[in-house]
Amino acid sequence: MQVGIDMGIVSGGAPAKLDIEELLATRLLVQGNSGSGKSHLLRRLLEQSAPWVQQVVIDPEGDFVTLSEKFGHVVVDGERSEAELAGIANRIRKNRVSCVLTLEGLDLEEQMRAAAAFLNGMFDADREYWYPVLVVVDEAQMFAPSVGGDVSEDARKLSLGAMTNLMCRGRKRGLAGVIATQRLAKLAKNVAAEASNFLMGRTFLDIDMARAADLLGMDRRQAEMFRDLKRGNFVALGPALSRRPLPIVIGTVETSARSSSPKLMPLPDAPQDVEDLIFTPDPEEFTRPMVRRAPPAPRPTTDILAELSRSTPAAVPAPQEPRVAQPELSAEEREERLSAVLSEILDDVQSAYRTDSVLYQDFLVRARMRRLPGPPLSLGEFRRRTAIARSGVDMETASSEAWATALSLSSGVSDDLQGVFLLMAKAAISGEPCPSDARIARAYGTHSARRARRLLGYFEEQGLIVVHADFSGKRIVAFPDLQAETAPGSADAPDVGEERLAAE
Repeated sequence: MQVGIDMGIVSGGAPAKLDIEELLATRLLVQGNSGSGKSHLLRRLLEQSAPWVQQVVIDPEGDFVTLSEKFGHVVVDGERSEAELAGIANRIRKNRVSCVLTLEGLDLEEQMRAAAAFLNGMFDADREYWYPVLVVVDEAQMFAPSVGGDVSEDARKLSLGAMTNLMCRGRKRGLAGVIATQRLAKLAKNVAAEASNFLMGRTFLDIDMARAADLLGMDRRQAEMFRDLKRGNFVALGPALSRRPLPIVIGTVETSARSSSPKLMPLPDAPQDVEDLIFTPDPEEFTRPMVRRAPPAPRPTTDILAELSRSTPAAVPAPQEPRVAQPELSAEEREERLSAVLSEILDDVQSAYRTDSVLYQDFLVRARMRRLPGPPLSLGEFRRRTAIARSGVDMETASSEAWATALSLSSGVSDDLQGVFLLMAKAAISGEPCPSDARIARAYGTHSARRARRLLGYFEEQGLIVVHADFSGKRIVAFPDLQAETAPGSADAPDVGEERLAAE
């Protein structure tokens, strides 16, 4: 059933229609600086579509809780344990109830953990409950930051992984992401790139205007227009909105936020005894309980498992059958067992699409079951060894000076890109054909060939590689620092591992 909801008007006074059914399949990105009318747009979208589709709102400021008064959304307080939030999210999907997850009052890291737990709970629902849901995430740059900030790396990875699942893999599970951000430059590119519909509002920074123009397919000289947009005016593009960039004015809303833009208000007349009024304490101040911040978030499971693996509690031996001590392993034997555990995990073709934290938990459990002595690998060491293993490097290549140089170069890129870089470097050193887009995408943990090409563009911008083609149009990737290049390879060739995954 095709349902077009009214978002406002276009130039000439015609209604601006948004196809909800198309939106569920293609997702939406909204961008606008503070005061551009971004939250007003989201409210209009939610109000107009409320009768037609289940809605879930991730609300960091508690602005959308007023939807419950008119449209019956259940308000879920984010100040709960992660297990509680995951259970509530699962029941939300099962019973097809619209809700608002309010994270007001939590600090940034707690908000990220709560949102991740809730999104993962919806994502992990049983297949029989994969009904269509419009998932609106306001201030998405908080939950999918492009770079690390003041929060822990574990919280950032957890939140970013949940947002990536929503935008990249949520469609098959009925989850349609609508993400809104003040700064495109602060939003993770792999999250923003999955949206096919865009509503771009007023913005002033050159980098944000350039990215907005790129996403809309506009000339960069036209990017200046985003500075001149008025509050509530947006440029729309996408299969659910318009096939060409279309200026629209967002219509009115029926509900209002609890907070609003500040208004000028004259100061009251100052009383004669203003100093006594300010510096004399109220007697109730001494009896009023002190408001304390929320308790810190629970420790990550990976930290707990790592601690458990470091210290094995001493067991009380039975009188007749004393416990036999485990024989000590040599460094070579320990390394052999360690490599075997890593191979078991990475041999599973599904492992390419699981987050590092999930794989690390699996690794710690398997290491304990194998009674692997000594301190476990840290999460950083695990990521490094996983990247090297996924490159498919053989013993002869691994012992070469060129591979040592490649490892040194890879330390200059972020953890999530090292696997892709080493895969390409190994192909260049061995003179193998250039990996296809599908193979590069799997090394990055995605199915998007477009993102694979963007990764090559990023490496080229950093001066790490040079991409060119032979006379037949096949791709070649050269590494200037290695004095090596891949053999020509087809960018559109299928990925053998992906075909094996599809067959299973």
